[in-house]
Amino acid sequence: MKKTKELYGVVPIIPTPFTEDEEIDDNALRRLVDFAIKSEVSAICLPAYASEFYKLTDEEKLHVVKVAVEHAAGRVPVVAQSNHASLKIAIRLAQANVQAGADIISLAVPRIFSLPEDSIKAYLSEFFRSIPDTPVLIQDFNPGGSSISVNLINELRLEHANFKYLKLEEPLCSPKFEDIIKTTEGSVGLLEGWGGLYMLELIPVGITGVMPGLAVSDILQKIFLLRKRGQNSDAFEMFEKVMPQIFFSLQNMELFHYAEKELLMARGILGNSIVRSAAYVPDANTKRYIKELNERVLLLVGELDAVI
Repeated sequence: MKKTKELYGVVPIIPTPFTEDEEIDDNALRRLVDFAIKSEVSAICLPAYASEFYKLTDEEKLHVVKVAVEHAAGRVPVVAQSNHASLKIAIRLAQANVQAGADIISLAVPRIFSLPEDSIKAYLSEFFRSIPDTPVLIQDFNPGGSSISVNLINELRLEHANFKYLKLEEPLCSPKFEDIIKTTEGSVGLLEGWGGLYMLELIPVGITGVMPGLAVSDILQKIFLLRKRGQNSDAFEMFEKVMPQIFFSLQNMELFHYAEKELLMARGILGNSIVRSAAYVPDANTKRYIKELNERVLLLVGELDAVI
């Protein structure tokens, strides 16, 4: 099994930066990687939903991972998302990302149409077998229903030693997380997604980390550590200041892309907030409100050094 740093804390999703003609901007991507490293996060992940992976060609998906791995140069682990509804193509992407030097491979359960768990198990099992020496992180984002069952999670971890992490993004899932930890004997690290919305609820339950957007990753990393250390008042105070921006932007994934890139612009990391079409185009009031929310995040960033 490939040796890599254990995930602990924030693992931000790196957005895909674009030029004016919607081509991938490699130099901007390198700046995003540098920002993540400066934020002292546990690892970085791309190309995921928050990277607009579903708008990238397979070649572009592999390209952004290669650029991130080369620029990170071992300074931070790289989690390479290898999503595809076709198992054959998902495996091809995963194996190419391993060859490029990715530390962990991530895969989203295919949810375009409803599938029975037997089909999901067959899909995931074959994927695990295709990269047996590389740690794998499974993501299940299922807006149309529940995520994979605890029984399936346990079966997969018993049958595949490289099943190391699981990311879930559903509300009111603390009982399920507790059940997973108990049933798997804590052998599968649990990560919470959906922008970090549920992190303060789930940190005491025993999650390994959080996978939010990049623009607030330094803030959430500090919140995670505060909560883990039992400095709950400080954690809640900081969380309450950043949460309006996260909550508002997550009303729509395409709105999230715009708000995330606008905040990265405001922080001086990106030069534009271009989202590849088809994209959500905010009205004037929405743009104004996002700017206001982002300005409040900037005020909070100025307070960070005094906290930890």
